[in-house]
Amino acid sequence: MGRAMSAAPCVFCRIARREEASHPVLEDELTMAFLDTRPLFPGHCLVIPRAHHETLPDLPAALLAPVLASAQLVCRALGPALGADGAFVAINNRVSQSVPHLHVHVVPRRFKDGLRGFFWPRGHYPDGAEAARVQAAVRAEVDRLRG
Repeated sequence: MGRAMSAAPCVFCRIARREEASHPVLEDELTMAFLDTRPLFPGHCLVIPRAHHETLPDLPAALLAPVLASAQLVCRALGPALGADGAFVAINNRVSQSVPHLHVHVVPRRFKDGLRGFFWPRGHYPDGAEAARVQAAVRAEVDRLRG
């Protein structure tokens, strides 16, 4: 499970403790949102839990609502603040996660902004049987995890 605080230096933990410079747009007791230093578009924000948890599976259930509520609030703000038509919201877990501290990307989007859906090629299931096989495997594991 996630750690309350990392012993290793974590840039997002330092930002949360105000030991590292950032451009915060939202702060509360449990979460923080700040501008990404390498934005896809101006206004690209990162929403983090203040406590160190590396991935979404590590995040305690009690922090799910606060983190998503903060992401929702930032998402709502981008339209009026920046004239965005919508937002792209994403969480990477280990793969493509540049900082091992859970963070939600909230990226302002505009129609015809040049960003093409997801950033990777998309495919299809070869047939309904393969889709059903994958569905059954994932559903069985979800049921197992639920207990």
